[in-house]
Amino acid sequence: MSDSSPLPPARLRPEAELARDALSAPVLSRAARLARWAGPETRVDAGGGLAEEQLPAAAAELGLTGEDAAADAGEAWRVAVDTGLVEVVDEEEGTVTAGAGLARLTGGSPQDVLGVWLTALETVLADASVLDLDQLVDAIAAEDGSGELDLDALDWQPEAEAEFLDAVLGNLYLMTVGEEEPGGTMVPLPALAASVIVPGDMTEPTNDVLEQVSDAMMRLDDRFRMLEPVGLVEYRPVDEALMADADEEPAAPLDDTDVARYGMVRLTPLGLYGLRARLLEAGFEAPAVGELADKGADALLDGTAGFPSTAAHAETEHWLSRREPLAAARELLAAARGSDPGAPLRRLRCQQALSLVGDTAEPALREVLDDAELGGLARVWLAEHGAGDVPPPSEAMIFWLTIDTVAAQLAAEGNSEELRSLVEGLARGHSGFFEAAWRVDHPATAEVLEAMGRLHPDKKIAKEARKAAFKARSQPPHGV
Repeated sequence: MSDSSPLPPARLRPEAELARDALSAPVLSRAARLARWAGPETRVDAGGGLAEEQLPAAAAELGLTGEDAAADAGEAWRVAVDTGLVEVVDEEEGTVTAGAGLARLTGGSPQDVLGVWLTALETVLADASVLDLDQLVDAIAAEDGSGELDLDALDWQPEAEAEFLDAVLGNLYLMTVGEEEPGGTMVPLPALAASVIVPGDMTEPTNDVLEQVSDAMMRLDDRFRMLEPVGLVEYRPVDEALMADADEEPAAPLDDTDVARYGMVRLTPLGLYGLRARLLEAGFEAPAVGELADKGADALLDGTAGFPSTAAHAETEHWLSRREPLAAARELLAAARGSDPGAPLRRLRCQQALSLVGDTAEPALREVLDDAELGGLARVWLAEHGAGDVPPPSEAMIFWLTIDTVAAQLAAEGNSEELRSLVEGLARGHSGFFEAAWRVDHPATAEVLEAMGRLHPDKKIAKEARKAAFKARSQPPHGV
């Protein structure tokens, strides 16, 4: 994932809702309980961790049982220290007191709560990139007498492991914000692992690559089990029967075609908020729906140019909700003018925005009926809204609007199937289309005709389009 271009916009829940989710996340709620539980007798070691003899009492306070109870209590304490819920008063004595973070968590604003949660998230992510206990035991067993762990024997590289996890979470973020419907669908763990491991130009993965994907799945299974309690993801773990020895039969027959057995993960709304905050911190351009609501129409049309349609629709609704309809329509139309390369897509976004404005916008559309760039757009809007006494467009305006529309679709979607269908329809429905089209006084005429030649499946028609494009390029430049 490159930080050179903006990511699709995230549709975030209100901060008050996200703060409630953060407070109910097991990792943070446990840390807060331990911060309130800590007292004069509580002691920490040199690293700030809870003294080993106090872990059973801390686990009991949290209602934790089982073999992982002490480890989970220790993690909750680390989060409490890292987030400032507790502070070390005397390092030599190992005494602690309630920290300023506890007051922010219990009495602060939603933004305060989310700030504490983001710190907790960093602690958990750091823990997720280190060796687990079994690996550590193996490393200790491999010591060569030098007193140092043989991490090379494990092929474990902390920085590479952290980068791998960041890449996986980055791809999960892209999959989530790229969806047409908010909420996020469950992503199969094999697909998520493959998105990081398999090269983009590899059509058929090799056995070696498939083995890497399988290994990555097992590593991610461990990581997501750790990340679910902090509220980052909703996770359905890998079926333990898949990890059993090959000689062991599963207790019950299992359907090998059920992809859910291999793990399923979804980014939560809180997780979406958290990963976006991390991406922004890392220098990525990661917009969120609603950020353009207080800006001008030019910023709205340019800013939503690369948005998926549903995100552009949501952003535009935010923008319109803060403005009087007629004034908003006039502002949108003014911003849609221009002959620069981005203008056709601005006009398309303007047309889509005006479709959300009620009939009170009609005067603004009538005001631009004679405008060379906006007259066609205005007639379409007025006809769709049942307005009477609308002058018919000239043939020149029809062709100009056609070129403008195809140019906008090219900018928005590239060589999509929808655009291919549009191109076929234009060539089929207008006799002599190319002979008239190359004369259209539009900056994108040649580009549009070249695209039609590239997209049309009929070789004869495609050749006509390319010839028309050549003629358009041979025309002397002139104004609109």
